Amino acid sequence: MQERYKTKRINVGNVPVGGDAPISVQSMTFSKTRDVKSTIEQIKRLHFAGCDIVRVAVPDFEDAHALKDIKSQISLPLVADIHFNYRLALIAAEVVDCIRINPGNIGSKTRVKEVVKACKERNIPIRIGVNSGSLEKEFEYKYGVHAKGMVESALYNIKYLEDLDYLNLKVSLKASDTARTVEAYRMLRPLVEYPFHLGVTEAGTLFHSTIKSSIALGSLLLDGIGDTLRVSITGELEEEIRVAKAILKDSGRAKEGLNIISCPTCGRIQADLVSAINEIEKKTAHVKTPLNVSVMGCVVNAIGEAKEADVAIAYGKGSGLIIKKGEIVAKLDEKDLVERFLEEVEAEAAKRSFNG
Repeated sequence: MQERYKTKRINVGNVPVGGDAPISVQSMTFSKTRDVKSTIEQIKRLHFAGCDIVRVAVPDFEDAHALKDIKSQISLPLVADIHFNYRLALIAAEVVDCIRINPGNIGSKTRVKEVVKACKERNIPIRIGVNSGSLEKEFEYKYGVHAKGMVESALYNIKYLEDLDYLNLKVSLKASDTARTVEAYRMLRPLVEYPFHLGVTEAGTLFHSTIKSSIALGSLLLDGIGDTLRVSITGELEEEIRVAKAILKDSGRAKEGLNIISCPTCGRIQADLVSAINEIEKKTAHVKTPLNVSVMGCVVNAIGEAKEADVAIAYGKGSGLIIKKGEIVAKLDEKDLVERFLEEVEAEAAKRSFNG
């Protein structure tokens, strides 16, 4: 895993983005923003799911004028998503913590200049959001809908804002497929110092988005690229946060919660491993201490994996072992193993938390 790129640090509300700040997780409400009650309810759901920053759509003036009421009732930093009508950004900039604009559809330079002026007055960042599906015509004509065109669009718009003496920026380069997304981010990364917001746009359902996002975001995170991210899912809000946090953890960029290692199902398994794993995941979801735990269904893989784990179960026929850091601490009937395992996990987590 490569060292993370050093980027300029900005602040979205009270959440730092870039520099050495933790990689933050974002999501977006699907309610009509003008429906203040529903929007606040969704933002609170995201808050309890572990979201760090929330974005809302602002397609018209009724939505823009609702932002003040929403902002007064939430604790998460609020980003306004603006397309086509720059005047909506001017209203939003009075209350939100960040403005996201797509240079390909926001309009003339004069309009962008007005948005920059409004954001500068409150010292709030702008996300330059380049999407492959809405490139400016000159870049699409010259480069096609490819990574090169996305990067050239980003560089053009970054320079335009820099010429306006505005450096409070972050950048995203999203396509609906993994190859273009990864290529664009990798191409732009050495050329600018601004933090990157990662994502695959229009990624699809939970199944398809999880795969696309894991490939694209996981690859970039392993390259040391990325300061904040969203997993876009056609589905429940909480799933976006759950998948995003799993990608961060399994890429090694976040150290939080259990890393659960378990056998694939095969003919050697000597226990109801599926039920055991489901119970363990459910009952350890609250654990934030980083621990490696292992649940193995037969002796072939059990001992080797257990040596590497902080706490492990090694199932046998009708019984099994509880192992901590390679040492056997108990041999129990199968029905008692999960309960003891959970006790050992809680104890180890508490011990590490106490020791700092």
